[in-house]
Amino acid sequence: MRRTTRAAALTAAVCVGGGLLSPPAQAGDGARQYRVTITVEAPGQPLTPPLVATHRRSVDVFEVGDRARPGVREIAENGNLAPLQARLEGSPQVADVFAADEPLVGPRLPGAAMFDRSVTFRISGNRGAKYLSWVSMLVCTNDGFTGVDTLRLPRRVGDRAFARTAGYDAGTEVNTEDFADIVPPCQGLTLPAPVEPGSGTSDPALAEGGVITHHDGIMGGVDLDPALHGWDTAAPVAKIKVVRVR
Repeated sequence: MRRTTRAAALTAAVCVGGGLLSPPAQAGDGARQYRVTITVEAPGQPLTPPLVATHRRSVDVFEVGDRARPGVREIAENGNLAPLQARLEGSPQVADVFAADEPLVGPRLPGAAMFDRSVTFRISGNRGAKYLSWVSMLVCTNDGFTGVDTLRLPRRVGDRAFARTAGYDAGTEVNTEDFADIVPPCQGLTLPAPVEPGSGTSDPALAEGGVITHHDGIMGGVDLDPALHGWDTAAPVAKIKVVRVR
């Protein structure tokens, strides 16, 4: 498996980097190239750097109605891509993995001065790896995320695949909507200045044993503001476009 890896964990410090394109796929084994663009649609919800993989049908990253696996839980609660990235890179059923190194931020937020709303990159596949999966945290939530599971890749050069993605609740942490329980970049990306430290680790006191569901949106708890951080739950929070280029 060829791995296209980037620094993936979203830390308390919001760091700036350059735009990324993965290197070309190596010839052989029916190598195929895809150009992928991911864009955040929810105006007040930044996304963590996308983690994307091409793989065989047998790889199952997440499923609505199932319990979130540890890697998805770490992304949904803490913006930590490393566990899921390691699992995907270690699977012989996965052809390629891409982890971006910057969050995606809507244009009306303060973080838009530093970060883009979308990212475009290349990822490879092969004859057996006909599917793509992607996960990003909804940064201003306790355990919200978005993405796709087993999106069918375009068959021929020039063909496209497109999806608009919903917001999901991992069902692993109580939705306190308290900045103290939410990753620090939420405040850094959406407010003029942080008001409290925030947390990049899971709190066992907030753990819940639920399953993945469609997210109910921002209710207006302790700190989150539906007018700023909320979204229309009937509308997509992000979109992905995949074009086969080779």
